[in-house]
Amino acid sequence: MRSAFTLPPRFRPLGSLLFCVLFLMPGSGLGETFAQEPAPPVKILVTYHSLSGNTERMAEAVVDGAKTVPGTEVLLKRVGQVTADDLFSSDAVVVGSPVYWSNMSGEVKTFFDNWQFKFGVFPEMKMKNKVGAAFATGGQISSGKEITMLTILAAMLGNQMIVVSGGGSFGASATTEGDSPGIDNKELADARVLGQRVADVANLIRAASSH
Repeated sequence: MRSAFTLPPRFRPLGSLLFCVLFLMPGSGLGETFAQEPAPPVKILVTYHSLSGNTERMAEAVVDGAKTVPGTEVLLKRVGQVTADDLFSSDAVVVGSPVYWSNMSGEVKTFFDNWQFKFGVFPEMKMKNKVGAAFATGGQISSGKEITMLTILAAMLGNQMIVVSGGGSFGASATTEGDSPGIDNKELADARVLGQRVADVANLIRAASSH
């Protein structure tokens, strides 16, 4: 007895063609499983200058926070080791500096200068719409950490980046001398919060731009 779903021989080529059309048709839901590819990870560059190791510890905590967000890939480098590809392939850049005379260190300033003189961000505005954030370490409570973070953010704003804060009003910071020798657990926690927020915002922007 012939099955109710079996086509007569003369219609079988037509049935095969119809199946192929449905399989490949947009919105059919049949071929989409095979067509979809996993989205590339959101790339975050965390870069810093550190002599004493304090800013490096904060940078590592920023990385730890960013890694808690699924779909995020984090690269940690000192500012002098960053390449043009590191910079331009990133979706977000977080920059950390110790406080030198109430401002960012010379190495971090050179890093920003290199965006144009070495890497050539202009005139294409190659950093436009990337997420940016800052963190800083300083010896005393009022040693210039906020100014340091604001000058880092100002350099990013000049490149039409989207700047965010986290762990503090302008970013994460730590006091390393006087009554607070070294970096404490709260300051490291603030750095992790900053990293997580940068990753969250970068993922939101990626999702919005894909629609």
